[in-house]
Amino acid sequence: MAGAFKYLTYKEENRTALITVNRPEVYNALNAEAKMEIVQAVREANKSPDVRSIILTGEGKAFCTGQDLNDRSVQANNGGVDLGQTLQTEWNPLVNAIRESNKIVIAAVNGVCAGAGISVAIACDLIVAKPGVKFMGAFSKLGLAPDAGSTYIFSRALGYHKTMEFFLFGKPMTSEEMMDAGLINKIDEDALGAASLLGLELAKLSPGSMAMIKKNIKASLDSTFAESMERETYAQRFLGNSADYKEGLSAFLAKREPNFTGM
Repeated sequence: MAGAFKYLTYKEENRTALITVNRPEVYNALNAEAKMEIVQAVREANKSPDVRSIILTGEGKAFCTGQDLNDRSVQANNGGVDLGQTLQTEWNPLVNAIRESNKIVIAAVNGVCAGAGISVAIACDLIVAKPGVKFMGAFSKLGLAPDAGSTYIFSRALGYHKTMEFFLFGKPMTSEEMMDAGLINKIDEDALGAASLLGLELAKLSPGSMAMIKKNIKASLDSTFAESMERETYAQRFLGNSADYKEGLSAFLAKREPNFTGM
C-alpha cells in the first residue's frame, strides 16, 4: 500500500492507519492528485479489518496549507477559473471522505494549518495540535471566501462576529485559541505521539459503537431534538442486538476489559 502513493505515506500499526502528507517542500499544500490520494487512503483504511482509527498528519513544518496554487487547475487565465469545479471535484470529496469515514479520524496537527487545510483538519473527529500552531484562514487576502465546509464549523464554534473577524482579516488563531473555542481536543508538543495514544484507546472500543456515535453527533448539528432522539433510538436498537454489546455487558459484570470484534 505505501508504494501506491506519490504524495503521501500510509502504514498500519497498532490497529491504526497513519496517513502522512509528504509534500514538505510546499508546506503540504495539495494538488489535485494529492487530494485524491488522501481520499483513497481513507477509503482503504475503512476497508481494512485490522484498522480501528485513522491518523492524518503532515511531514515537516506544516500540517496542510491548503491549495497548491501552482496547480494548473486553479490558475487564473484570461477567462478566469472555475474554483467551484475544483471544490466539487477535489476539496469537497476530500472533506466528505473524512467526515463520512466509519473509522474515527484523528488529526495530528504538527505545524501551520492554512486555507482549505483548516477544513481538512476540522473535518477530523479528534484533533491534537502542537503548542502555538497557527491556523490561518486568509482567503480574503487572495480575493476569495472560505470554503470546504469551514464557514459551517467555525460559525457554530465561534459565533457570527468572531467568525467574520477570523475570515475577513486573516489573523491566525493559535492552538491555544482553537482549544479555548472548542475546535481542537488536545495540545501536545508531540502531536503525533498523543494522537497515537488516542488511537490505542480507540482500538479498545466497539467499532459499531464508534461509527454510530460519530454518525449521530454529526447528524444532530442539522436536526431537531426529536429527530436526534429518533436516530438515538435506532442506534441503540441496532447496537443492542450486536455481539459487541453482549461482550461489553459480560465484561462489565465480570469486571474485566472487553474484547470487541466489531460484530
